Amino acid sequence: MNGKKIVIFGAGKIGRSFIGQLFSRAGYEIVFVDAVQPIVDLLNAKNHYKVVIRDKQPETLQIENVRALHASQTEAIAKEILQTDIVAVSVGQVALPLIAPTIAKAILNKYKIAPERFTDIILAENLRDASNYFAGQLMNNLPVGFPVNQLVGFIETSIGKMVPIMPPEVSEKDPLLVYAESYNSLILDEAAFKNPLPDVLGLAPKTNIKAWVDRKLFIHNLGHAMAAYFGNYFHPEMEYMYEVLNDENIAQLTRKAMKESGEILMRLHPGEFTQAHIDDHINDLIERFKNKLLGDTIYRVGGDLFRKLGEHDRVATPIRYAIKFNQPFETIFLGYQYALSFQAKDNYGNEYENDFRFKELYRSNGLEYMLREISKLNPEKCVRVINEHIKHHY
Repeated sequence: MNGKKIVIFGAGKIGRSFIGQLFSRAGYEIVFVDAVQPIVDLLNAKNHYKVVIRDKQPETLQIENVRALHASQTEAIAKEILQTDIVAVSVGQVALPLIAPTIAKAILNKYKIAPERFTDIILAENLRDASNYFAGQLMNNLPVGFPVNQLVGFIETSIGKMVPIMPPEVSEKDPLLVYAESYNSLILDEAAFKNPLPDVLGLAPKTNIKAWVDRKLFIHNLGHAMAAYFGNYFHPEMEYMYEVLNDENIAQLTRKAMKESGEILMRLHPGEFTQAHIDDHINDLIERFKNKLLGDTIYRVGGDLFRKLGEHDRVATPIRYAIKFNQPFETIFLGYQYALSFQAKDNYGNEYENDFRFKELYRSNGLEYMLREISKLNPEKCVRVINEHIKHHY
């Protein structure tokens, strides 16, 4: 068995710029599994790709020792997983049920050949409770009673790396090239590993991964979205995140929303984070959001409204806990309202698929409907908690 191999499901931006980069630079062979045949063919033809770090210290990294399989090659994928004990997935929540049968087949095959071997699966997804979700998906594709939780480590992560949409003219020239910021810490669940923690620079193991996944959602994801919604409302003509955040009013509104969410996070996970830690994290994030070289767009950060304002995502989740803990969230709620009429478009004048329908629902039905039906929030409780804190403040 070659112990220095990782099979990565998803050769997208995070798969290539983050997971593939970290493990390749630690000496691992990288085997991507992807459903896009041209990407698979290119990876196999070149056996490398470039990651361009667009940050204060620009750098171009060549990621070596890379090849790929198409997602339909289930027998070949099973053989690769037999030859390693570490797998990563970075495909997005919608695609997780689609890859589960292939991984389940590979795990079952490994168990028949080497029943003493464990497999660790790094879940590089922005998904709360990803471990239980994906374990359930695997169980649906395994025999009843199969000891999946004894054999498989489901490693939740907090993915904090920002990767912008690639300019079309760059992708046309080199479809494998990807831009990224310099941030390179992969926060993951130390306790979930069945095998020893891989010796890979950049892994940041944590004992309470639920708190760190929530830190990403409540502060990073929420703050990024708030900056996009405030920025687009006050500056609809602007295209980039750094442009709107150069307006101190937008930066302060964003900071205030993040601080509200940080207070909620500390109530949810008492003792895990200090106020100083939260404040430092917010300051660092705002500087990262303002990275001009990254070229991150308001469209990318704010779009996909059904998901980003959905029940379990970056805005509704902190609001739900704010109501539960009777914590102030008026700035977050203001950003929520601005999000309902978000207008940013890409370079071709297009919106995210379904964002037009989202705004039509809002125009036809109003704020209370969106709170109840899209975000699964109670409008009366939202107003009550906000009013209580406004009265107390003044």
